Amino acid sequence: MISFPNAKINLGLRIVSKRADGYHNLETVFYPIGLKDALEIIPSGSNEKYRFFLSGTPLDAHKDENLVIKALKRISGEKEIPPLDIHLLKKIPTGAGLGGGSSDAAFMLKLLNETFSLNYSEAELIRLAATLGADCPFFIQNKPAFATGIGDCLEAVELNLDSFFIVLVKPDIAVSTKEAYALITPRQPRSSLKEIIGRPVSEWRETMKNDFEEPVFKKHPEIADIKKQLYSLGASYASMSGSGSAVFGLFDKKPDLAGHFAHHFVWTEE
Repeated sequence: MISFPNAKINLGLRIVSKRADGYHNLETVFYPIGLKDALEIIPSGSNEKYRFFLSGTPLDAHKDENLVIKALKRISGEKEIPPLDIHLLKKIPTGAGLGGGSSDAAFMLKLLNETFSLNYSEAELIRLAATLGADCPFFIQNKPAFATGIGDCLEAVELNLDSFFIVLVKPDIAVSTKEAYALITPRQPRSSLKEIIGRPVSEWRETMKNDFEEPVFKKHPEIADIKKQLYSLGASYASMSGSGSAVFGLFDKKPDLAGHFAHHFVWTEE
């Protein structure tokens, strides 16, 4: 069977406090977008528990460190899974703040559950996903959500951006999430993002902030330039997603991108 793990963008991201376990409490709004990988599992005649075939965007990590394989091992620790050939086509850029690896993991859990009739409930899949990464639980339900805690406490929100044209730009820069967090001073926001997203998108520019932008832009000014260009092209709202390096813009109508972002990864969704 085949599935298509999608990316997400962060609408605002506030680092609220540092936790005793070394992680940070945050608040953000996750929003799914149509940029997708492709993930397929096929019963294998091999004696190996799994064979992993990767195509598309190269990944540096060893296959055993891939979240798809970690998801398989998490499930196979509880259920009997036959040998598999696993094919992953990577289209979602890495080091971008788009949650591609987390999405792959969550979709692997769902794919195994459906293919082999494992009868995990949605709540149980969320439990398993949480052991793989803070962003993974979001992709089980894969609907707009207000996230708190380390990003694992989710509350559904009414939000539809279908009327906007989304432009996503990813420069050839990978931002280390660990390094980005080290540059942040946590603080309590004046207004909750849950309240801000209820306002018109035209007001978001002044009120919906990503705390990672200031330190990341200082280190990588070319990422800041992308955001400026998106606004100059007429974006109603533009922001870096997560800890970067991808930047997205929401447009009322399709912008003319000719002459812009020629050396960057660009994806658009109408």
